[in-house]
Amino acid sequence: MSSVLRLIIAFGLCFLPAKALPSTTMPGTHCPTLEVSDGKARQSLMHYVCYHTSPPGDPAYQAQSPAELPTDLTWTPARGNDLVFTQTDSVYWIQLDLQNSAAKTGFWYLRLSYPLLDDVTFWQSGASEHARVATGDRHSFDSRPVDYRYFLLPVTLEQGQSRTITLRIKSSGALNVPLSLVSADQAIAQSNRFTMTHGMFYGALLVLALFNLLLFLSSRTIYYLHCAFYITTMGMFMFAMGGFANQYLWPDSPNLANNVIPISLALCALAMLLFSRSFLEAGQNTWADRTMTTQVWISVGFLSLTMILPYSLTIAMNTVLGIAVISSMMAIAVVRCRQGYQPAVWYLTAWVAMLAGVLIYALAAFGHITHFLATEAMMQTAVGGQVVLLNYAMVQRWRLLNEKLLAVEHNARTELESKVHERTAQLRNTMKELEQANRQLAVLSMNDSLTGLSNRRHMDNRLSELHAEALRTGHPLTIALIDADHFKKINDTWGHSFGDNFLQMIAEILKQHVKRPRDMAVRFGGEEFALLLPDTDCSGAKRVCEAILSEVRKSQLETPEGGTAAITLSAGIASLAPGESTADLFKRADKALYQAKASGRDRINLAEKPVLSEA
Repeated sequence: MSSVLRLIIAFGLCFLPAKALPSTTMPGTHCPTLEVSDGKARQSLMHYVCYHTSPPGDPAYQAQSPAELPTDLTWTPARGNDLVFTQTDSVYWIQLDLQNSAAKTGFWYLRLSYPLLDDVTFWQSGASEHARVATGDRHSFDSRPVDYRYFLLPVTLEQGQSRTITLRIKSSGALNVPLSLVSADQAIAQSNRFTMTHGMFYGALLVLALFNLLLFLSSRTIYYLHCAFYITTMGMFMFAMGGFANQYLWPDSPNLANNVIPISLALCALAMLLFSRSFLEAGQNTWADRTMTTQVWISVGFLSLTMILPYSLTIAMNTVLGIAVISSMMAIAVVRCRQGYQPAVWYLTAWVAMLAGVLIYALAAFGHITHFLATEAMMQTAVGGQVVLLNYAMVQRWRLLNEKLLAVEHNARTELESKVHERTAQLRNTMKELEQANRQLAVLSMNDSLTGLSNRRHMDNRLSELHAEALRTGHPLTIALIDADHFKKINDTWGHSFGDNFLQMIAEILKQHVKRPRDMAVRFGGEEFALLLPDTDCSGAKRVCEAILSEVRKSQLETPEGGTAAITLSAGIASLAPGESTADLFKRADKALYQAKASGRDRINLAEKPVLSEA
């Protein structure tokens, strides 16, 4: 039996019924009261929690409030263990007794740090406000007393006051009930910390997805598109599992918030397969190609079933599907490694790390291990590492193709050299064509393909030369940064193709007004342009920019609907100060441009002179 098959069978056993982790304790009838003013006691909250499991038919199953519970109900103390339960139809009642012996009123939050619970109801005995809070991801997000991805219950206790908090929890999936009692300062500090780490994680995924999409658009290499698709679907899955999607994307659509998790999981499996087919190059009609093609259609079928089957079934189905897809891709990658396909080594490394993270994360999500927050962070690390390794594998694939191209070029040169004497004329023609192609390549490397203006690389080289010359001769050197106002609105309204027409129009106007041989017009960003004006001071540069802004202001383009559209420019100008670096000159011009935009746009702003430090 292969190691991959053993992994699949071992994971399948995870879906068998299992006992909740804390149920190894003996049933009790009383739990100690938590002194909320004691910070150490609050950190040991689970030593003060009791719970009761109510399967269908149990008297407490139909109870809708603590008052309806049987008086002889048996409570089980958690005894410091996290409450983790596998998938079940039971209702879980949780109770916590609090008292405040401090000399002042205190305020805390009871936090339930697991967002994927269908129905969660809180009761506070003796509370005038928020005595009952009914929420969960089967409810709209505004049912929560605090706008947060986790469940937060405000708890206020006056001096000497006692209170009992009762929770009723029911969910179609596994139950994780990580409870904590934190002060407002602690809640804010922890939220800020999580915001930073999650922001870095999802921001990195977004950047990598966009980067791969841009690579696809520029190279038309299909596996870049599939990689962007995979990163996006994996990010959406993690976003939904973390409760962010419910909070930010569809707070008023609880059904969508619940179903998007198995849907995104099935999409992840589909994206994995599409990427693997295009990246591994197993060859058509091979067993590996047929395996991946079959799994693609199976993933499409699972995605369709996810739309109609209940959540409790589809989440388990799609999790097994994901594990099976990862395992089969690893097996195919091993074969490709043995066949000498070098990029498969890094591809395999990426999926090994991912498989370990997925297994542990799934065990936590299905209620078989505790510390869901820790496994969530570990899963983010696994996903981040895998995405980086996959991109590195694509770099290695590009390097391999480049080496093959270089080898072909070398062989061609060797063949040409061997025939140099008998085909002198033909060789000369070939060298002329090669020289012409190299010149064209040099021109392309220094010019922007859309507008024909110089590009950022050419500008950097030329600016260094002009800077050294200006410092040596004392002649003025001025740079003007020009930016199209509200260009994003044009792209959003009429599309990027129409926006490109505007960029080309602006470029033509720049060429008309920048005529001196040593002057240079540059496009160094999307809608950002620059003018390098040697032997020109600020006043001369301002006159040039005024003419450019005036002509652009009067120019119009016909929109796809038959109307007309116009655009304006903003400009920032800075002249080189004695001893100033090119970076500082550029920063002053950029600051002047920013001030021009902040002052209302369609204007020119001269940079302030730098303050020179005294020797």
